[in-house]
Amino acid sequence: MPATAKICGLSTPDTLEAAVAGGASHVGLVFFPPSPRDVSFERAAMLAARVPAHVARVGVFVDPDDEVLERAVAAGRLGAVQLHKVTPQRAAAIRARFGLETWAALPVRTRADLDAAASYRGAADRLLYDAKTPEGGLPGGMGLRFDWTLLEGFRHPLPWALSGGLDAGNVAEAIGRTGAGLVDVSSGVESAPGVKDAGRIAAFLRAVAGK
Repeated sequence: MPATAKICGLSTPDTLEAAVAGGASHVGLVFFPPSPRDVSFERAAMLAARVPAHVARVGVFVDPDDEVLERAVAAGRLGAVQLHKVTPQRAAAIRARFGLETWAALPVRTRADLDAAASYRGAADRLLYDAKTPEGGLPGGMGLRFDWTLLEGFRHPLPWALSGGLDAGNVAEAIGRTGAGLVDVSSGVESAPGVKDAGRIAAFLRAVAGK
């Protein structure tokens, strides 16, 4: 089955349309003010209205409180929430309260980091393996990648997606090496931090599709 892709951190109509036109299965809206990709609830609503029904809208959060989640879910018409820096218990509580597909981001630098994956069984619907960023840095969107060979032979406890340092030049290799069925990109389709590029989005999606 061909891999699919989530274009994350979208904030403008033209780049959202490039993601949809290029065949993205998911689009990501970031609700985290320290990020250059953060969108207001008003902008999220405007963008969400442009997303066709066959494309999933994913809200990206870092240790969010319920009020932020409630407002974002409503504004972004979210079908899934992607959670960074949350415990399995918190992920499970959010999943139970909102009834949405719940992704838990797992920062990876060494094989030992994968040990935490099993703790999300029953608490989340999908794991997102992402590169572990330096202390004090943003939890994602930093253009860092981890050693994909760490996933070789790993028994995934949940459906999963691959993130971290992907771009049009390496995503085909990443899919081939890891067997990822879903890949997630943010900085790899930008011309500057937080500035998505429609041409780079199109090139990335062509690479995912093997074109």
